Amino acid sequence: MLGDVALLVLNSAEKLGRRVDDILSDWRGLETLRIPIECPRFSSGEGKCVIRESVRDKDVFILLDVCNWSVTYQMFGQTNHMSPDDHYQDLKRVIAACNGKAQRITVIMPFLYEGRQHRKTTRESLDCAVMLRELEDMGVHSLITFDAHDPRIQNVVPLMSVENISPALQFTQALLAEYEDLTIDSEHMMFIAPDEGATERVIFLAALFGLNIGMFYKRRDYTQIVNGSNPVVAHEFCGGSVRDKDVIIVDDMISSGGSMLDTARQLKEMGARRVFIFSTFGLFTSGLSKFDHAFADGGFDRIFTTNLIYQTPELLSRPYYSSVHMDRYIAAMIDTLNKSESITEIIKPAHRIQQALALYRDTQE
Repeated sequence: MLGDVALLVLNSAEKLGRRVDDILSDWRGLETLRIPIECPRFSSGEGKCVIRESVRDKDVFILLDVCNWSVTYQMFGQTNHMSPDDHYQDLKRVIAACNGKAQRITVIMPFLYEGRQHRKTTRESLDCAVMLRELEDMGVHSLITFDAHDPRIQNVVPLMSVENISPALQFTQALLAEYEDLTIDSEHMMFIAPDEGATERVIFLAALFGLNIGMFYKRRDYTQIVNGSNPVVAHEFCGGSVRDKDVIIVDDMISSGGSMLDTARQLKEMGARRVFIFSTFGLFTSGLSKFDHAFADGGFDRIFTTNLIYQTPELLSRPYYSSVHMDRYIAAMIDTLNKSESITEIIKPAHRIQQALALYRDTQE
């Protein structure tokens, strides 16, 4: 064992951090592994971090959610919602407040800060790469993230451990627990990539399930930029027939949801029996009304996203939504890393997915 675990949870990940701490504390027979921290703000908006107990020689794990827009602070008498930039600055404040006294620092950042901007195409910033270099320079030993938009971004810090974790096992377990009438073969089920970027995720799952895949190609208008990207003109489908099949769309995130809903609608129009959506991060940046209407019109059947980022009470109440819990998974990684053991068995879910599928098929016989 490397040293005593110190779990530092920023307020952006309070709910998830509380669950992780409860699980770890129960496993180790302790009351808590959390060390209280505060990130107060001055009235000008400037901030700082205060750690309430010593972290000297401890194995520090810092948990945050850069997507939690519900966290607010006062600035010049006005209420500001925290942006990813604000959350990242607070992370650096926490690391700085450790004063180099921790034995090791691991950052658990489920949604990789600025991960969507993963490559440069013109004179523009590459904030994710800058962030990784900054964390390395500040003494961070390793970073754990989930389903990075492009995992190749970790190549900017070849000497720092960056673990990119797939929640494929948890999605599989959630689907099999939710539905008892699935026929898992190529005649009755199919995986769908909503764009070319999701193909690798889809191929991984399809190979384990023994299913075929289909892919949508996003035809974009490259003559203009809207909200930071080239607008999608149409989604063109490549693949075999989906008629009378259950189809599973897999992607790393749902942002506004327009592209995902258009993909689901086209699959339904092509005769798909049911449409399930797997998305690691449900941002829902334009609200839920379009999803409500699409569900009422039969445009999809179920959305699965993880609890790795903030979920609104409205989202959790929707009849078409399933929350995939990752707290036990994070606790297992912290426990294993602290014992200086390999996490390969935890982060490589292929064997356990196959076991889950075999058990499901056995119960149907």
